[in-house]
Amino acid sequence: MKKYRRIELLENLQADTRQLILTAGYLQRMDPGLLLQEPARGKWSVIQVLEHLNSYGRYYLLAIERSLEKSKPANEFFKPGWLGDYFTRLMKPDENGAIVNKMRSPKDHRPSKYLDVLPVLTTFLEQQHYLLELLETAKSKNLGSIRIPISISRFIRLKLGDTFRFLIAHEQRHFVQIDNALAMIQGTTNIFPATHVVI
Repeated sequence: MKKYRRIELLENLQADTRQLILTAGYLQRMDPGLLLQEPARGKWSVIQVLEHLNSYGRYYLLAIERSLEKSKPANEFFKPGWLGDYFTRLMKPDENGAIVNKMRSPKDHRPSKYLDVLPVLTTFLEQQHYLLELLETAKSKNLGSIRIPISISRFIRLKLGDTFRFLIAHEQRHFVQIDNALAMIQGTTNIFPATHVVI
């Protein structure tokens, strides 16, 4: 399994997170009505997708923050665990920006239909800025020895490095979903400008 240089991995994840922030900023400038509209019956609106991501952020960011309080000597390299690597690859869009593996969201992470645009967007952006801070703090930590329990089972624990990789891959996956939803609503393709591509 591929090994990563710790600092290089974290800086790449920070770059991915900044790209998500830029894309969310683009959403802020859109008509709120579009963000609340379902692209098809039973499909999530853009704001529902963001609230779904916020629900993961509420769990994982706190869990990561607590884990970073543990002082472990940092290793130069990080080797993913087989399960964390599998989860990340399962979530991440392919090189063409397509979502290959369809899956249902756990009940605890299914968003309400009744949401306000501004608080959901604000929360998402706040979480992403906090994620940048956590990634920076992690540069002095051992990404392999610190373990984080996953949200759907506290008995399964991923390495800290894998938790970061999974969390950001999950966000990238759902920004592809957002782009697809907006394309369906507006009857166009490539809603996000090229500078806002998140994969």
